[in-house]
Amino acid sequence: MLSNDPSLILRRLTLRQRSVLRLVVKSHVESAGPIGSSWLKKRYNLAMSPATIRNEMSELETLGLLSHPFTSAGRIPTKLGYQAFVSELMETAVISNEEQLMMQREMLSAMQDTQALIRESSKLLSRLARLLGVVLSPQINNGVLERLEIVQISSETVMFVISVKGGFIRTILMQVAVELRRSQLDALVALLNERLAGLTLDEIRRTCVPRFQDLTEEETGIIRLVVNRSADLFSETPESRMVQLDGTTHILAQPEFSESAPMRELIELLDDGMSMVKLIERDVNGESHHKETIYGTQGQTSIRIGIELGHFSSGKLSIVTAPYTRSNLQGIVGLIGPTRMNYARAVALVEGMSTLMSAPSSPEHFA
Repeated sequence: MLSNDPSLILRRLTLRQRSVLRLVVKSHVESAGPIGSSWLKKRYNLAMSPATIRNEMSELETLGLLSHPFTSAGRIPTKLGYQAFVSELMETAVISNEEQLMMQREMLSAMQDTQALIRESSKLLSRLARLLGVVLSPQINNGVLERLEIVQISSETVMFVISVKGGFIRTILMQVAVELRRSQLDALVALLNERLAGLTLDEIRRTCVPRFQDLTEEETGIIRLVVNRSADLFSETPESRMVQLDGTTHILAQPEFSESAPMRELIELLDDGMSMVKLIERDVNGESHHKETIYGTQGQTSIRIGIELGHFSSGKLSIVTAPYTRSNLQGIVGLIGPTRMNYARAVALVEGMSTLMSAPSSPEHFA
């Protein structure tokens, strides 16, 4: 029975087989077509005959690392082949000095505005990689409350605006029993901020009751509402997290999505915000919530190849992600593309963007 563990398979490969696999993957990434033995020998001036290369390709196919899409065609990498390539055979890519300077210049103006930073980083990643740039806003559940505002929307509805350190804002509508006067709202907002501002949202959720036990009979009912609904007010649901996507035209232009079924799956995924959050989210320990193996690279960057999420099961997508940190809150930045993506360059770009986004005020330390 063949193993599906790339590290175990790689131990069985000779140096020549490793070299052939690496060159097939590299060539297929560039050409998007099957790679033949004669073409491989000519392209890289290999010191072995086409027949020898074919034999090595055949062995790699037997091991499940390459596949033979057509009877007379060359080989292409399988999902397992890409995993083996990323695990040990991938060369390290370096962002050019020109690209580094451009990233610094274009991101500098957004460094003080987290929402702008999320928008610009997604656009820039997409443009540089010609793939789908994705950024997931940080979870604010453990963020520090800067200020809470209350806005009367109607006679029976108020909107709570919760501002968290780092430029993150959460809004939630709630029903009230009476219409409030402006003076009442101002007094309530001042009181709430006096007792809650500077605390983490987790602290507020845990200690809200004792902090307001002397005010539960306040006449407007707002304090009682805050206490009773503290779990809703000061927690963030997956549905409320912001996902910024840019570069749909880039990924749809890839030949893998020229057929209707993969294209339809991709478009459905892009339109499904919750599925997109689940796809790119991972917990604070860097563990995947999905069944694909994470193939770690340098730092905290991870690569998932041939992702399968629910009914999005074509297995034609891969994702490269890295965490970024703003005001001690962690979000995720990444690139989504076909399995035939340039993983080394994607890793370099995502790691570079993660470094920039995590800078406290300026990207001067980026290298």
